Amino acid sequence: MTTVEGPQPGAHMAAEIAEQPAVLAALRERRSEIAGVAEAIAKHPPRFALLAARGSSDHAALYAKYLIEVLLGLPAGLVSPSTVTLYGAAPDLRDVLLVTVSQSGGSPDLVEFTEAARKQGARTVAVSNTPSSPLSAAAELAVDIGAGQEQAVAATKTYSATLLALYLLIDAVRGGKGADADGLGELAQQTLDRSAAGVQRAVDRYRFVNRVITAGRGYSYATALEASLKLAETSYLAARAYSGADLLHGPVAAIDGETAVLALTNRGKGGDAMRDVLDAVSGRGADVLAIGSAAADVPAALRIEVPPVAEELAPILDVLPAQSLALGLSLARGGDPDRPRGLNKVTKTR
Repeated sequence: MTTVEGPQPGAHMAAEIAEQPAVLAALRERRSEIAGVAEAIAKHPPRFALLAARGSSDHAALYAKYLIEVLLGLPAGLVSPSTVTLYGAAPDLRDVLLVTVSQSGGSPDLVEFTEAARKQGARTVAVSNTPSSPLSAAAELAVDIGAGQEQAVAATKTYSATLLALYLLIDAVRGGKGADADGLGELAQQTLDRSAAGVQRAVDRYRFVNRVITAGRGYSYATALEASLKLAETSYLAARAYSGADLLHGPVAAIDGETAVLALTNRGKGGDAMRDVLDAVSGRGADVLAIGSAAADVPAALRIEVPPVAEELAPILDVLPAQSLALGLSLARGGDPDRPRGLNKVTKTR
């Protein structure tokens, strides 16, 4: 009798992590398509921007919030879809830009909110990995991140591609040509290759840890949130993410020698602002893993250095070793990150 075995645990997640350099390079080559959407936005400059998303896409939306406020000088906020879907609110959204971010484009609450926002006068843009999705149909404009089908439940290539798509879109709205993203695919490959040994050391060190804090400032706060989610959903760790500033406003009191801290620290203003944070958590005995282009310059037990890029692009590279760490820890702890318990690829909420 022949036994047909399925894929090894984590095979899909590992393959999709490895695909990211090619996905990012291909997306950079499609900048002109995204620039067309940006041109339509720029013709009617919005008063402010709103972003709607769930899960990993919510972290990408937070990244976009920083981009919009810093690069475009516009106020931006993350919406609560339930104000419309559950409570029936009808806010005045004339001259407002709504960017809805969803890898699947199938979440009913995001689709409903986008439809309602469009009726209320918003210029609506869908950023999705599924061009034929209900979300893309609901929005006036759409950006296809083009990451290809993702089989692992934990988002990896769709997340990094969403970040780059949002950067290219927002950069193009301000008249940029995406020059800082040139060669990003190659840098992503370097990041994966050069971080492999450091990731394995981190897996060995944190295999039995129960409590993890992730932290970052500025653009990197989104990576802290995404890293926390990946550790929680693949390894079932009690992981919490904080802005470095918020960490010092109370939660630092709970940090001790039993706490692992994954810190995102890069060259730039956000990374500079993390130095006091890391001094504080190191002083409380925390075991710090520093990831980023400035990892060598901060107090840490382990460091994973990432190639330097423009600060606003650093989250695209920094998340790669964080994803690999989540994969490695899940496998080391006897799990299968491709099939986290209780989770599905598409989560439908209202």
